[in-house]
Amino acid sequence: MAARAALCLAGAALSLYALHVERAHARDPSYRPACDLGPAASCTRVFGSRWGRGLGLVEPLLGRDSVANVPNGAVGVLFYLLQGLLGAVPGRGAAAVLLWTSVASAVASLWLAGVLVFGLQDLCLVCITTYLLNGGLLALNWRRWQRLRHLKTT
Repeated sequence: MAARAALCLAGAALSLYALHVERAHARDPSYRPACDLGPAASCTRVFGSRWGRGLGLVEPLLGRDSVANVPNGAVGVLFYLLQGLLGAVPGRGAAAVLLWTSVASAVASLWLAGVLVFGLQDLCLVCITTYLLNGGLLALNWRRWQRLRHLKTT
């Protein structure tokens, strides 16, 4: 439980920080957050790109101004909140939701990591850290699922 809480708190904090950076830079283009380490290591550039909203997939399908084209950080806050709260709920139903939302976050993390490396050619430490946190939650949720599955079969 403590590991889940730590992962979710860190993920939510980084997601809120990403939202803050995106908004602060939109208000003041000269704003330079701590996560901007140089031209090839700029979280501002990543968060402000088309890939920083809707995984970069919503805009070409529904348009930039679509209500579904929300910042990835906002989705992250909801994801980590769900993971933290549902992690305290016992049972297979909660475990299934936790596992499948973790699988979705892992797929999204792999997609965005590919965009980061091959498309944007950037090093975003906030992004990479959230990918690692998502991997940690996937591992926790997989172990929980396996443990519950084992209890049912014995």
